[in-house]
Amino acid sequence: MKSRSRWIALFVLCIGTLMTILDETIVNVALPVMRDELGFSQGGVSWVINAYLIAYGGLLVFAGRLGDLIGHKNVLLAGVTVFTVASAVAGLSQNSVTMVAARFGQGAGAALITAVTLALIVTMFTEPQEQTKAIGFYGFTFAGGGAFGLLVGGVLMQLTSWHWLFFINLPIGVISVIAGWKLLPGGKGLGIKQGLDVTGAALLVSSVSLLVYSVVNAEHSGWTAVTTLSYAAGALILLTGFVIRQRMARVPLFNLGILRSRVVAGANIVQFLVVGAMYGGFFLATQYMQQIHGYSPLQVALAFLPMTGAIGLSSLWLIGVLTPKIGERGLLLLGLGLFLVGAGLLARTPIEAGYLVDVLPATLFLGFGMGLGYPPILSLAMSTAKEDEVGVISGLANSTGQVGGAMWVAVVGSVIGSVAVSAGGTGSVAAVNSGLMYGSFVMIGILAAAVLVTLFVIGRVKTPADGESTAPALVH
Repeated sequence: MKSRSRWIALFVLCIGTLMTILDETIVNVALPVMRDELGFSQGGVSWVINAYLIAYGGLLVFAGRLGDLIGHKNVLLAGVTVFTVASAVAGLSQNSVTMVAARFGQGAGAALITAVTLALIVTMFTEPQEQTKAIGFYGFTFAGGGAFGLLVGGVLMQLTSWHWLFFINLPIGVISVIAGWKLLPGGKGLGIKQGLDVTGAALLVSSVSLLVYSVVNAEHSGWTAVTTLSYAAGALILLTGFVIRQRMARVPLFNLGILRSRVVAGANIVQFLVVGAMYGGFFLATQYMQQIHGYSPLQVALAFLPMTGAIGLSSLWLIGVLTPKIGERGLLLLGLGLFLVGAGLLARTPIEAGYLVDVLPATLFLGFGMGLGYPPILSLAMSTAKEDEVGVISGLANSTGQVGGAMWVAVVGSVIGSVAVSAGGTGSVAAVNSGLMYGSFVMIGILAAAVLVTLFVIGRVKTPADGESTAPALVH
């Protein structure tokens, strides 16, 4: 595959990924309107978000293994098709039931897309420097997509209606399918006859989905509620069943030996923590600008533009300059350090604040931290992938990030709410501001844990020599 074709194919992959990332944040600005027009209850409207998260998080590892068996390109194109059709249904929804069902469909399609995208990238780009740039581009799409989603959502809600938050996916999806069919390498995979552990897949999908649901439930019922603990216990039992099944299965869905690598295991732990901090940063900064300073959704989106620029500058250019000098682990530590500075600045949360002095510096540090820190996590997580497991390892890396994002945002939200109530109630600006400050402290703790894991679990990583292949070739 020629170099130019690879980069065009990468652009197509990232456009498809951007579509799924946008849908995690773009609908947030429209929830109040959807609640009124579609007949949701006050708490029920959260299922517009929850349905997407549960399907997405639960199916990632299974989708990755399916890609190994029937071909990563085939799974990706199927995922884009499912996502596009579900988007059309969501945009045409006339009631809450149809909307929730469509969001489940979008989540399933997003899982199929995301699980194999990283696998396709590391198999298309095997030369170290090219792979670093390619993963940096993907990292920019992932980290910058959240901020971009807020901007697109704000603009569309200002100019049109919530229906177009979903209809915007239709031309993107159609173009992605056509371009992907022509440009992506057509690996056939190992073949379904190699064995798909259906029992193991059912146990894993059920356990991860129930875990995500327990986190979602905790946001409304509390972390010590009987329902929350019951769901979490059920998820743990199912996950234990999955581990036992993988040890007994003739062809396991997931080779547990993968996690014996300290680099891979550590990178997935860091992914679990950092994606949570990433989403937590968006959540905290958004709440601070809206609830303390009265920003409109569009003003919040515009305020995030410098952060998006910082993510782009660092992930598209700086990592290519710095990786050969300090390595992926060094780059990860640098990114985490900048991320920590941004979280520390966000923890100040002054009530009387100016954008240039108090908000902008925090968002810039957060942006540079995300842009420099996220791509090396992906590279380290994929560093030992063999050709028969590149998809499932890609799915694992995305799954740990998705579960971490849901969990830590819920934790940060719970801390903000409990502190605000104890400080005088959510109607008090000072009380909410105190909650945001303690929420930032939680984010600092998450990032500090990620630094410790990087230092003591991942350890030093051998940097491949120039020209040495870092990834497997596609199976044809």
